[in-house]
Order: sequence, then C-alpha cells, then structure tokens
Amino acid sequence: MRILGLYICVFLCGAQFLQAQRVREKIANDATGGRGQIDNQRYTWGYYLGLNIYDYKFDYNEITNEVYVNPSMGFNVGLVGDIKINDYLNFRLEPGINFATRNLTFRDPSLTTISERDREVTSTYIHVPALLKVSTKRLNNWKPFIIGGASYSRNLSSNEMNLDDNSSGQFRQVTDVFNYELGIGVDLYLFYFKFTPSLRGVFAINDELVRDVDPNSVYTSSISSMQSRGVFLHFTFQ
Repeated sequence: MRILGLYICVFLCGAQFLQAQRVREKIANDATGGRGQIDNQRYTWGYYLGLNIYDYKFDYNEITNEVYVNPSMGFNVGLVGDIKINDYLNFRLEPGINFATRNLTFRDPSLTTISERDREVTSTYIHVPALLKVSTKRLNNWKPFIIGGASYSRNLSSNEMNLDDNSSGQFRQVTDVFNYELGIGVDLYLFYFKFTPSLRGVFAINDELVRDVDPNSVYTSSISSMQSRGVFLHFTFQ
C-alpha cells in the first residue's frame, strides 16, 4: 500500500507539473469520430480487457511455518458504465469476470509428499466495482486520473459447500469477497474512441479461508485470516 501510495503521489505531481507548462496545443480528438466530444456526454459505455496477478495475505495466530504463495498471471474482461458528475468527477460501474490461479505450499514438517504440501487454487470471480474517478484537467489528447472505491467479488470456484477439506486434497474459500480498490491511469483521446490504460490494486476486507473440520489441522489451525490482494492492468475502450 505504501508503494502504491507513493506511485499515486508521483503520478499526480507529474501531471500537475505538465499542466503548468506552456505547451503548444494540438488538434483535440473528440474520441467519437467527429460526433462531439465524449467528455460532454453524461452517460458513456465501454468495455475492458486486462491482466491480473492475485496473491494471498496470511495472518497467523501463532508462530508457525508460513504458507508460501506462488501467484500466476490471470485474465480480466468486463463492461464499463460511466456517469459524468462534473468535469473532474465520474462515477463508474465495471462488472466483469476475473480468472486467477495461485499455488500454495504448506511447509509443516509433517507434510512429506508434494500432494500433501501443494494446493492449486483456481478462482473465477464475478467482480463488480463501484468506483469514483477523479481526473485532472485535459491536456491536449490525454488526461490523468486516480480511481478508487469498493467492490464485491463472487468466487464461483470457492468450494465453500464442499464437505471434503484439505485432508482429502480440497482447499476451500468463502464465496463472497468484499474489497477496496485504488489505482491510477490516463485517458488517451483518439479520433474514434477513448483508450484508457490503468493500474489498480485490489484488497480484500473479509477473511476468505474456510477452515478444515479438524480444529488441529496442520493446514488451517494456525491461520487467523487469509485475504486476497491483486494488481490489475486494464485496457479500457469507450
């Protein structure tokens, strides 16, 4: 979070510095193929494609061998609905689907085989963020912004209701996950559409771990909470 906050501060300072400079105005694209500037429209729509890297943050209630997490790159796809509040504020809904894979290694000495130690956790999230986008003044054909808000994720691969647990090789998570999000990006105005690359951090609020039936399980007994955290790289087209 500190690193992400530092990036945001540097990003905003750089954007303000550039705006303060006297630059030659270029021909302003309206991103609608000549049908009027997209920023003058109260409601706009679009879609996004993106990449993600999901991790887990583990907290423990005792000194123990920590769970090792090896994240893999996943894929995001979804829609964008944008409501203009004023020239600098927009409210956005971005419902989509996220695909993520994390490989966990439990390092308790009693686990002697690979099948006992390793768990592949594949998640498919229906992800619905409600976000506030705060933009700077448009500079020629680009406009930096920060974005943040809350989101809900429904994990379709949670195994929460599965009666089997880690003793049978099944790692279980809760289905409903609540998050907060914070990110930065820049709107690039092209002739026919607005293209927006953005970088975002997503952090779960609630504990996602479904514990094993055995209260002394070597897999879950020492874990006080398990929360997802992810980095998204989005490419939005409006």
